[in-house]
This record gives sequence, C-alpha cells and structure tokens, in this order.
Amino acid sequence: MKRIVIKVGSAVLTNKNKIAKERMLNLVHLIAKLKKKFDVVLVTSGAVAAGYSALKLDKSKQIGKKALAAAGQPILMTSYKKKFDIFEIDTAQILLTEDDFDSRKRTKMFQDIIDAHLENDILPIVNENDITSTPEQLFGDNDQLSASVAHAINADLLIILSDIDAYYDKNPQEHKDAKPYKVLHQLPEGVLRDDATPNNPFATGGIVTKLKAAQFMMNHGRRMFLTNGFNVSAAESYLLDNKHTSGTLFEAKKD
Repeated sequence: MKRIVIKVGSAVLTNKNKIAKERMLNLVHLIAKLKKKFDVVLVTSGAVAAGYSALKLDKSKQIGKKALAAAGQPILMTSYKKKFDIFEIDTAQILLTEDDFDSRKRTKMFQDIIDAHLENDILPIVNENDITSTPEQLFGDNDQLSASVAHAINADLLIILSDIDAYYDKNPQEHKDAKPYKVLHQLPEGVLRDDATPNNPFATGGIVTKLKAAQFMMNHGRRMFLTNGFNVSAAESYLLDNKHTSGTLFEAKKD
C-alpha cells in the first residue's frame, strides 16, 4: 500500500459552529505519522460550518451556502496551515466539482497537479468547489468526492473518518444489540435506498453516502475503511500497525 486518501467530515472537524481545534490537531498529527509511510491526500469538509462562525446565513438556501463556503474556505485552510506548520508539512488546496471527473483533460490536469504535490512532499487538501459551481456540477457530499479522488489518483485505500465507529448491522442509536461489521465484501440488500441521516446540521452526508462511496471503491477493485474521527487510534492502529481494532473494511472479494 503506497497511496491513501483520508476523508474527514464536518461532524468531526467542527463543534458548535467552530473548528474543533483539538480534533483537527489529532488528525494532523496522524497524517504527519502516515506521511512517513504513505503518499497521503486529504479530502476535507468543514468550509460551510467554518463560514458560519463569520456569517450567520441560511445554509439551506443555495446562495447562503455558497457565501458560507466562500467565507469558510480561508478560515478552514488557515486552521489547517497553523497545525501542519507544527510538523513542517506544506499544504496545497485543490477545489473540485463532478465536472472535473467527466473530462479526460480536466481529470488529467488535477491528477498531474496532485502527483506533483506528492512528489515534492506537499500535502494536497481537496474540497468540493461550492462557490462557483451549479448544483448539477456538485457531488453534494465529500464521501463520494473522496471515492472519486481515490480512484482517479490510483490510491490503494480510502479512509473515511466519521462520527461513527463502524458500519453496523442495524442502527446502534436505536438498537442496543447492533453489531459492527468488521469486513464487508458486498453491501446488504437495499441499504443504498435508505435515507441519508447526517448527525451534524452542517454535514451533507450520512451513512448512505458513505456506503455509496464504499460501493464505488469496491466496484473499482479498491478498498475503503470507515472508522471514528473523534478518536483516531483505530485508524492509526490499522494503518501503521496493521491491527484492525475497530472500524469496517469494505473490500470486494477477489475472483
């Protein structure tokens, strides 16, 4: 395994409409460790939530969300820069839309840019370009964006850091006997038709968008690991020590 993509959601990165600094620092520290072993690309949410700390606009309206994203991008990236500077890691921001994956020329361009960053020990930080794009150009959630990025740059593994420990056989908030899946080779029947229910008001995903990302990765012969982002110890154990203590690995069976 040489190249990985880490995706972190708004629920992990923000708390009470502000950047959750300790959680972000834990993520940055993890990435600093991982960079010694892998090429790492970070796909991040959090711009809209960060923007809300400066502008109290209605994110349910398209112009409100765009204004929040515009205000939040520099806040988010400044927060990242301050923390990555502690570990002397240089970063670059890349904003993408769904259209960037529909054109060979545009896809090749951002593939080459990410390759150039990685070759020069720069950490690419990817987010969706909410500001200038139309609804038809957007993925709508960074789970599926991160899967598309992972496939496009030929990453071996996508790690989604979320507000849940793993994918369960039933909703653990409603059923005390819910059990986490450790490894899944195919998704249970009908789960992609369930409603997405993000726990954070600034999140656009939920378990369904993560499962769609997992399905996309498995369809392309790649793996996805879903684990907790509030405590990154399970991700660290899996990636650095090859110990699967918690979290769900999605991996299609080999023929």
